[in-house]
Amino acid sequence: MAFWRRFVRSRSALLGLAVLTIVVVAAATAPIAFSGSPFRRVDQPFLPPFGSYLFGTDVLGRDVAAGIAHGARTSLMIGLLATVGAMVVGTVMGGVAGYYGGLVDDVLMRVTEFFQTIPTFLFAILLVAILAPSIKSIVIAIAVVSWPAVARLVRGEFMAMRSREFVQACICLGMSDRRVIFRHILPNCLSPIIVTGSLIVATAILIESALSFLGLGDPNTMSWGFMIGAGRTFLRTAWWLCTIPGIAILLTVLAINLLGEGLNDTLNPRLRNR
Repeated sequence: MAFWRRFVRSRSALLGLAVLTIVVVAAATAPIAFSGSPFRRVDQPFLPPFGSYLFGTDVLGRDVAAGIAHGARTSLMIGLLATVGAMVVGTVMGGVAGYYGGLVDDVLMRVTEFFQTIPTFLFAILLVAILAPSIKSIVIAIAVVSWPAVARLVRGEFMAMRSREFVQACICLGMSDRRVIFRHILPNCLSPIIVTGSLIVATAILIESALSFLGLGDPNTMSWGFMIGAGRTFLRTAWWLCTIPGIAILLTVLAINLLGEGLNDTLNPRLRNR
């Protein structure tokens, strides 16, 4: 209850939650509201929006609204799966480095810094090109380029927690490392990890859209980036082909960022009393 009381004080966070809820509902109901394949031709090409079809039709006569709904499923699924992968790898690497320190910390942080020196988007393109474009390869690529930031954050949190009195007391009492980490340190580090994870979801959606725009998305799956890439040639004559998917990406990423900011204000003990 205390969490919700603090959370509802942020109007921007509530706005982000409302917009994200709409996107999630659209994604969840896409197979019902727009049954069949989103690649299916339904009418004449280039029908304008807000007529027979809510968002009109594209160059092949496909329903743009169906593409938006099914594209939401793709973006959210990739964003969540890639974030979970990045969070797991980053938390393990950062937690081990921050807790044990010494040589283990040096080795793991050098590996982390190596990945951070590679341009993120170019690295993602390279990985998807090597693995062949698919949902699986995009998730792997985004997770690989996203985990170093999580590892650095978790390492710092673990190093700070390990020096706290209650952790030192647990170690002196002979508790196992696993119990100290999972029962005492990790639960106290969850707040910044959760906030960082929400921001990684937004970044993952942007990377997936960019990859699909470049033709590196799954050819059998509808996505917002694919819709923008397919409609960019007809931007002057059919503005809605790029504008509507672009607005969907903008609103979704903005909503996730606003929600992440609200979570930070709510979960961060330094900001609770402001």
